[in-house]
Amino acid sequence: MSNPLTEKLESLPPTDTNSNGESLTVEQAIANLSSSDLGLRFYAAWWLGRFRVKEAAAVTGLIKALDDEDDRTPEGGYPLRRNAARALGKLSDRQAVLPLIESLQCSDFYVREAAAQSLEMLGDARAILPLIDLLKMGLQGEELVAEQPDFAQPYDSILEALGTLQAQEYISLAIPFLEHPIERVQYSAARAMYQLTQQDKYGEILIQALGGEDLQLRRAALADVGAIGYLPAAEAIAQTLAENSLKLISLKGLLEHQVKQTSSPHLSADVVKVMNLMDSLL
Repeated sequence: MSNPLTEKLESLPPTDTNSNGESLTVEQAIANLSSSDLGLRFYAAWWLGRFRVKEAAAVTGLIKALDDEDDRTPEGGYPLRRNAARALGKLSDRQAVLPLIESLQCSDFYVREAAAQSLEMLGDARAILPLIDLLKMGLQGEELVAEQPDFAQPYDSILEALGTLQAQEYISLAIPFLEHPIERVQYSAARAMYQLTQQDKYGEILIQALGGEDLQLRRAALADVGAIGYLPAAEAIAQTLAENSLKLISLKGLLEHQVKQTSSPHLSADVVKVMNLMDSLL
């Protein structure tokens, strides 16, 4: 799941220094993707994504980094690939779609997670079937696999991507994940099901989650209701025991959905209500 607070920070204007406080330009960041210094390469991939550097050379370098074999953790993870996959979703370049689809087969769970999240951002329907293939790994027919590993695949990110991509024909495959043993996955399934069906019962699952005992899960639910723009959640968002900054981001999601759905130059009562709730949190 994408972190709304991180996204907020990443929308700020770029600085001109690297992690060592030294001057860093776009050209240097792109060049650093090919550096012999793995630390510079890792930082460059993150930096190019954070500041959404959409130059062709940046996209090309990040796509190449998806095949990196040099930056490995003792456990076999690929840190540079993770950063490159995350960055490519922010650059809005469809050239990255097929390479990211290939990254869904990476042995590193976090690369697969980042690839799914970036494919959601890019919004290309070519990603639907590969994402469905991963989702099916948690299913036997249309039921959850018994005694499956807790998180064998990044099911939350996969479900959220399928909801955003409007994978209507695969609704039946998402339904079992409403009963997944991991609550975060349940919330992502509810989020996707609301996007695919617009049925309130799925939005209500997320409203209930806003009152849960676990802070991390409440934060996740805030992101979910904001992402789907579920207006009946407005009051519950404002009352959630979580940081006001996250509640404001969630309410902003509701507000943006309402504005998009109307062509009237006048503010509706619902929009005014959300704005008043936002004011109360400032």
